[in-house]
Amino acid sequence: MAERTALLALCDGLLQPERFKDYCPNGLQVEGRPQVQSVVSGVTASLALIQSAIDAGADTLLVHHGLFWRNQTGAVTGWLKARLALLLQHDINLLAYHLPLDAHPALGNNAQLAAHLGFRVDSTFGEQGLGFVGQAPTGFDNGQALAQLLQSRLGKQPVSVVPDAKRPVRRMAWCTGGAQHLFEEAIAQGVDAFITGEISEPQAHLAHETGVSFFACGHHATERYGAPALGAHLAKELGLKHVFIDIDNPA
Repeated sequence: MAERTALLALCDGLLQPERFKDYCPNGLQVEGRPQVQSVVSGVTASLALIQSAIDAGADTLLVHHGLFWRNQTGAVTGWLKARLALLLQHDINLLAYHLPLDAHPALGNNAQLAAHLGFRVDSTFGEQGLGFVGQAPTGFDNGQALAQLLQSRLGKQPVSVVPDAKRPVRRMAWCTGGAQHLFEEAIAQGVDAFITGEISEPQAHLAHETGVSFFACGHHATERYGAPALGAHLAKELGLKHVFIDIDNPA
C-alpha cells in the first residue's frame, strides 16, 4: 500500500508533464481513495475499462486517454456523467497521462512500441520531441516485409501506402496514435517509412509523391504499451498490485 500523493509524485517525476503543451489535464483527473494498493492500467478511460477495474478490485485506474479534453463544453452529462459517476461511486482514482506518456524515452508509447517491434531508437524529432527515428530489425528492410512485421506483432493489418514495396527501408520514423500530421516532418528527417496510428487524405498523396512509405496501424493498437509499462514500474517501486486490461478497439 502507498499514499496517493507518493504515486502522483513518482508519476510526475518520471513523466514531467509540466514540460508539455497538451490539450488535456495530465495527472490526477478524479480523486479517489488516499491510499492505493491495486492499479489497473489501460489505454482509454472508457465505461468498459472502469467497470473492469472495479471488477478487478482496483482503487486506481491509470490511462493514456482520460476523461477531460480541451474542446469539451464543461457539462457533465451523458457518457461523461456515466463514467464519472462510476468512478466516484467506487472511490477510484483516475490518473491520465497523454503526451508525457507518449514521449518518455523508456516507458512511453513510442519507446515501448519500438521495443515490441524490435526497432532501434536513434533520435527524436518534431513538436515536443514526440516523433522517434531509428531502424527496423534485420530482415525487415523493405516496405513489404515491414508491413508483414507490423501485422504480425500488432495483430492488425495496417493501412499501408507503399509506393515501392521493394524499396530498401533503412531509416524509419514513428509516432503512436493520431500523429499523421508529423508525416512531413518525418520525411524531412530523410526516412524511408513512417509508422503511426491513423491516416488522413493528404498522407496518401505525400507518400506516392515522395516515395516514403506510410503505415497506419491503428490508434489503439499502437498505444497499448506505455500504460502497462508505467503501471508495472509504479507497482515495482511502490509495492502495489498491477494488471493491464486491454479493451479492444478497432480504431
